[in-house]
Parts: sequence; C-alpha cells; structure tokens
Amino acid sequence: MSGKINIEAVYALPDEQTLFRQSVPEGATVAEAIQLCGILEKYPEIDLAANKLGVFGKLAKADTMLRDRDRIEIYRPLIADPKEVRRKRAEEGKTMKKGSGEATAEI
Repeated sequence: MSGKINIEAVYALPDEQTLFRQSVPEGATVAEAIQLCGILEKYPEIDLAANKLGVFGKLAKADTMLRDRDRIEIYRPLIADPKEVRRKRAEEGKTMKKGSGEATAEI
C-alpha cells in the first residue's frame, strides 16, 4: 500500500460550492485533511472549532480518522432555526384558516 488515501473536502456557500480532492497520509484525521487540502486558504472564515464537520452527511469530530475516498463536509451555521420557521408557518396557517371550509358535494 502506498501509505496515502484519497479524500474530498466540500464547502458550500449560497451561490458557490467548492470541492477539493487531496491525497493524505493513511491515518489522517478530518482536521488534518482539511488543513492539507487548502480549503482554509480559500475560505478563511472557516473555523474548525466552530463549524460542524461531517463525513458523507454524518456528523464527525475533527479527530475522526478517515478512510480512502471519504468526503468531508464543512457545514455553515444555519441562518434561521428550522423549528422556529415551522412554528411561524403553522401560526400563519391557523390565521389563514386553511382547510376549515365546509366540504360540499354536488350530485
């Protein structure tokens, strides 16, 4: 074995997504791979202590060891709390009285 594994790191902004491909040493962690791939130079706003990280859509810690062909995802903070958005939408639905009309059937 060559002692290297191939990984991808992805980061998405509202209007652009960037994918970095990199060979890293076997046994590399998520944080080490992020440092090696150059994504932090392109996006200095990424803070590994604050941004959540994932591997193939599952949350992962910075010290998670990678396997060949893993894809690291760097998540941005949410702008709006999804629970709050759903609650507001439900409130709006009540005031609009959706679905409260009487059903009529023509024969």
